[in-house]
Amino acid sequence: MSASSDQSRFSNLASQANILDGEDTLRHLRDEFNVPTKADIRRTTLQHQQDRSDTTPTDGTTPCTYLCGNSLGLQPKRTATRINQYLQTWSTQAVQGHFKPLDDSPLPTWLDADVRAAQLMSPVVGADESEVAVMQTLTANLHLLMSAFYRPDPKGRHKIILESKAFPSDHFAVLSQIRHHGLDPATSMVTIESPYSENSLLTTYDIQSVISKHASDTALILLPGIQYYTGQLLDIPTITAFAHKHDIFIIWDLAHAVGNVPLHLHDWDVDAAAWCTYKYLNGGPGCIGGMFINSRNSLVTTTITDEEPERGYGKRLSGWWGNDKATRFQMQTKFHPVKGAAGFQLSNPSILDITSLSASLEIFQLAGGVSPIREKSKKLTAFLEQCLSLLAEEAKEVFRIITPSDPDQRGAQLSILLADNLLNSVMKEFEKSGIVVDERKPNVIRVAPAPLYNTFKDCVAFAQAFEAALLAAQKAV
Repeated sequence: MSASSDQSRFSNLASQANILDGEDTLRHLRDEFNVPTKADIRRTTLQHQQDRSDTTPTDGTTPCTYLCGNSLGLQPKRTATRINQYLQTWSTQAVQGHFKPLDDSPLPTWLDADVRAAQLMSPVVGADESEVAVMQTLTANLHLLMSAFYRPDPKGRHKIILESKAFPSDHFAVLSQIRHHGLDPATSMVTIESPYSENSLLTTYDIQSVISKHASDTALILLPGIQYYTGQLLDIPTITAFAHKHDIFIIWDLAHAVGNVPLHLHDWDVDAAAWCTYKYLNGGPGCIGGMFINSRNSLVTTTITDEEPERGYGKRLSGWWGNDKATRFQMQTKFHPVKGAAGFQLSNPSILDITSLSASLEIFQLAGGVSPIREKSKKLTAFLEQCLSLLAEEAKEVFRIITPSDPDQRGAQLSILLADNLLNSVMKEFEKSGIVVDERKPNVIRVAPAPLYNTFKDCVAFAQAFEAALLAAQKAV
């Protein structure tokens, strides 16, 4: 393929991208985010250093191509504003910040911060506000859910079903829960594998087959809404209904699904779910997590004055922030949870975390919810796929996309499997060209155009850099 034809391919794609970006009704939201420049991502200091000889003059103002929102979302500009307002509250009001609203502040009191976060989060996951709690972190919340709803009977239902390539932390949580109950993972843990797919994809049939085989002695299922490695979106409502048909409680890990695809947890009758908030929700690294508990699983039918109030709610690990707010600060030692997911809270949440997360969730409101975000996302990822299909044949020979091609079976992410021994060289070339993507050794890169801040132009920039990186890497091998 000649240099002129190379130029023509990418020139045509760039023209398409300009048209698509011009038609994008969410394009203004990119201005809500801090997009690092090429110089920023090369820098080894916090502060900008003058007279850098290894960057071009435009690198200081040219945004990098950031396609890593599946790992860590970019920082919203309003995050600093909201956090500064929180810090001002703390510095001027001290302990009064727990209860005292300020007329000129958009922030809730610290006592009500978790409630406000649940209000913002509930439409993102398709739940009633009472079914959502913003608390802890993802793996901690999975443990809390399993401590409440995994009730194994060694002579009956005791198994946990999960996928064989589950995110390691999910796998560790299941192993430890099984051992905590004095059981052996060799007999109490079942993993799902696809016997047919070379890309590690799981069909709904694969999952249902394993559930059917082990239904009589399975106590719980833990599955991802979107598989972190392949980017595959599972059929949450169908699988949930199938689990319920066999009287099995199912928990969904929505780390890669929340803020990425529309969720209707209440309408799908999901039992419970947990997620992190630093990927597509842009809460910041290690930010506070979220939890959904179906209202039928969090009923409280007694009052604290009843003789045995614990008979009116399900067993759970308890802490004072799960207590009814009306009696929480009376400092009594008798626990009685508030109805809903909030009754599973333990400690008072980090207000710093909740403030950061809520700042980003404000942008979801500006976007009009997840549906328009998903509409743009499908177009973005399809265009990225188109760009990759037009790379030079020599480049296409050394990679393939392992994410499903059906837009309804994936989120924003495309996972790309490289030929052996190319990953390190490709990633080094990306560093030079200002491309930020995620790698999963030994051979996979994950590319995720996030619709709140990525553009169609970003897809072209990635494709052009990817082709150059592949060709350079082949020569280096």
